Amino acid sequence: MPKLLQNMQSQDPSIPYTGCLTQIYFIIIFGAMENFLLVVMAYDRYVAICFPLHYTSIMSPKLCVSLMVLCWVLATFHAMLHTLLLARLSFCEDNVIPHFFCDISALLNLACSDTYINELMIFIIGGIFSVIPFSLIVVSYVQIVCSILKVSSTRVIHKVFSTCGSHLSVVSLFYGTLIGLYIFPANNNTVKDTAMAMMYTVVTPMLNPFIYSLRNRDMKRALIRVLCKKKISL
Repeated sequence: MPKLLQNMQSQDPSIPYTGCLTQIYFIIIFGAMENFLLVVMAYDRYVAICFPLHYTSIMSPKLCVSLMVLCWVLATFHAMLHTLLLARLSFCEDNVIPHFFCDISALLNLACSDTYINELMIFIIGGIFSVIPFSLIVVSYVQIVCSILKVSSTRVIHKVFSTCGSHLSVVSLFYGTLIGLYIFPANNNTVKDTAMAMMYTVVTPMLNPFIYSLRNRDMKRALIRVLCKKKISL
């Protein structure tokens, strides 16, 4: 986003080769980090709802630190692998990317050298780092739903929804756009690809603080006051 704003202000939509690789590295590492953190948060909610009496002993500070370190290690490995594989490629003279940032698929289309290894690693590593976390999140929520069905209390169900609602919203936004972009790609539809990429690179991170803060009582009260004032003024 800073580079995009700079290009818009200077009317010079260009980026150096090293800057492009740096951009790809940070996009991958932060995207992967969010992916892994969503899994950790799903596990946290699974333990809180299914094993409430053992929550403090299971989710100990040592385990939380270990999970965070594991997330950073996996995200760094993922980003370094794809960045180094891109750095070995040679590019043709027509270095025009029909995108608002350096996307891996866009760079692979510009490469003159063989991209088989790159595509294979994207398929294998990218598939593993996408399918497994998403599957773990689904399994966690299946266990949570099964646990809720055993309880008939409306108060408990409301509390569970309050605990998981924000996380489910972010998961839907994050994985929904990724599935729409990579699982069901549009043939040569750069507008659709750019719009979907804008969702998971800009819109979702921007909404994260707002979505998670809705669990805060003061935030809810302030939001209700703002909405009520607007309703009265209308």
